[in-house]
Amino acid sequence: MPHLALYTFGVLTSPVADPTPLIGEFYDIGAAVYPEIVQHPGYLAHAEAADADRGGFFEADWGAWGKFAVPTWYGKGRTAETTALAATLSLWTDLRPAVDAIYTGVHRTALTRRYDWFERSAHPNYVCWWVSDDLIPTWRDGVSRLEHLHDHSPAPHAFTFHHSFTPDGTPGGAVTAGPPPGGPSRTW
Repeated sequence: MPHLALYTFGVLTSPVADPTPLIGEFYDIGAAVYPEIVQHPGYLAHAEAADADRGGFFEADWGAWGKFAVPTWYGKGRTAETTALAATLSLWTDLRPAVDAIYTGVHRTALTRRYDWFERSAHPNYVCWWVSDDLIPTWRDGVSRLEHLHDHSPAPHAFTFHHSFTPDGTPGGAVTAGPPPGGPSRTW
C-alpha cells in the first residue's frame, strides 16, 4: 500500500543560530513536537540528520533522504550561522493520520504562533504526494513537488490537505481535522 510523503518548508524571520528568545522558543516547541508526532498512529518516519548541528541542514548527512535541498525562492543563508529556514520530510500511512497529528496537540499550538517565527509568503508551505511503500522520498523530491504545487494547481503529483488525491489519482477533496476539545472541526 502506498505511503503519504509530506514535505514542509518555511523561511524564518531570523537565522536559526540567532540567540534571541524568539528563535529559542521556536526550538523549544519543536523539541516538544517531535516526540509527540513520532508516537502518533500512522507516523512512519522522518528525515533526521545523522550529524547536524542547529542550522547545519546543508552540510548534514541525511542518509537515504538524500542531499538537503530548498526551493528556488529561498534566498537566505546556507551556513549554520546564516540559515533561516525550517523544513521537514516525513512518511505516513495515510492522509488522515498526518492531518490529525499536525492539527492536534503541541503542533497545533505551534501553528497558532507560526507568524511569530516565519515570514508570510505567497508560496505553499507544504506538499503531499504518494510513494510506494518501499521508497524513501528525498529532499529534492519534496522541493520538486512543492515547486510544482506553486506553479500548478494541486494534482495527484503534488497536493494539499484541502485538495487531496487518493493513491490512484482520484480527487479526494478536503481532509477535515478532528475537533479540538470543545470546538468545531476544521477543513484544511
